[in-house]
Amino acid sequence: MDNYIKSQHTEAQIGIGYALLAFSSWGFLPIYWKLLDTIPSLEVLAHRMVWSVLFLLGLLAIQKRLGEFQDLLKTPKYICVLLGTAMLLGINWFVYIYGVNTNQIVETSLGYFINPLFNVLLGTIFLKERLNYWQSLALGMATLGVLNFLWDFNSLPWIALSLALTFSFYGLLRKMMPVKPLVGLLVETVLLSPFAVVMIVIWNLEGTGNIGGEWSNVILLVGAGVVTSLPLLWFTNAGKRLRYTTLGFIHYMTPSIQLVIGVYLYNEPFTSTHAVTFGLIWTGLIIYSINAFQTQGST
Repeated sequence: MDNYIKSQHTEAQIGIGYALLAFSSWGFLPIYWKLLDTIPSLEVLAHRMVWSVLFLLGLLAIQKRLGEFQDLLKTPKYICVLLGTAMLLGINWFVYIYGVNTNQIVETSLGYFINPLFNVLLGTIFLKERLNYWQSLALGMATLGVLNFLWDFNSLPWIALSLALTFSFYGLLRKMMPVKPLVGLLVETVLLSPFAVVMIVIWNLEGTGNIGGEWSNVILLVGAGVVTSLPLLWFTNAGKRLRYTTLGFIHYMTPSIQLVIGVYLYNEPFTSTHAVTFGLIWTGLIIYSINAFQTQGST
């Protein structure tokens, strides 16, 4: 029994490590996409898909696991679900790039502030995860923070809501599927890539594509596959090891970093509303974290 508990703690610690890698990477990702803001969002999205496939295929080949990929392709019930998660992923990627490159980083950060609340909600509904008093209090604080932000927004933040909904359901479906993270992500990107390849070919035949343009843009477009795939791999690895509610709270790293970048690096406004929202959310995060450590220490 003790060995089982220790192994569970070890798995949780590994999961937290993966989560920190994923969410911190996503936090700094706007800087990368800003370097490509002269290229249409749809073209950047297409390159994300294509180069992600090649990068992931390379990883599987190095690990000598291409057989797992082939086996998964022969499992229709999983392919159908992965087609759904691929569509969620594609929508999320496009909306995010569009938001960053149209100077709406603050609204994209709002989406990722809302996202953990959906994670917690979906975790309690579909995974039957239960919150104790302190976790409920933490969730309440975070919810108040997000509602405060929404109240001041004065319009429907469609970018934020799209990001939150698509990624919450993506994470839930991937957590529920008995498919290894790397192989599953490769299948998702393969399912998306035919559209991307066709569009890239058309753009380059028309002379409007950027793959043959400035070398710096070419490198960044190719690198999009790496910066797309690695955080998602870390995220799905974390999701396999952590409660979905725990994952939701660690997720607050991403929008916090994004908001700081938007305000201090790209001079987007930071108002008293932002300050109140930050204060409430981080208070909730501190409460949740302290409770998590106390709970772990008592088991």
